[in-house]
Amino acid sequence: MAEVLPLVEARLRSALGEPDARAAVTFLGTDRLEVLRFRDGDVVRYATLGMSAQPMSDPTAVLADPVKGPRAELVLSVRPGAAATDQVLRPLAVLAASPQVEGVIVAPGSSLDVGEPLWPGAPFTSVLVAEPGGLVEDLALDEPLDPVRFLPLLPMTPNEAAWKRVHGAQALQERWLANGTDLRDPSRRSVSLD
Repeated sequence: MAEVLPLVEARLRSALGEPDARAAVTFLGTDRLEVLRFRDGDVVRYATLGMSAQPMSDPTAVLADPVKGPRAELVLSVRPGAAATDQVLRPLAVLAASPQVEGVIVAPGSSLDVGEPLWPGAPFTSVLVAEPGGLVEDLALDEPLDPVRFLPLLPMTPNEAAWKRVHGAQALQERWLANGTDLRDPSRRSVSLD
């Protein structure tokens, strides 16, 4: 299914412009994953390329379906300059490899944790997967393949991640919105959770 990736990259380029950098990572037992960097004014976007080559499968299934199942790529948007955000490449590739390595289905509302700061000094070790469609539209593929969804990632502090586990993704997003939280700030503090 590698023929999916040129279409995915074309969709990313049409939505975000030309990438100004790319890095490739391969983990033992996984396909090659790339992370592309796009600059858009005062925002840098990092997008994975390779996660959608294979469909995500239900971890309880006896056999993984090689054709049917959800497909996705991850997109992280941050403001450059205040932190070494380019070092998020490997953690992003780890998150993109999680369906192959851990057998998880990455979907809106789920949390993904790398267990270490997303970049040096980052107050975030995990991300909330947001709803797709705003920044990069879904990419329809020929039947019977599911479309590729481009899932935005919202960095979470450990306190926010713990609060989200209790109250849910929607409640955390409402808390961010009510407090005017700048989710693109690479060094922001945790939102008030009282």
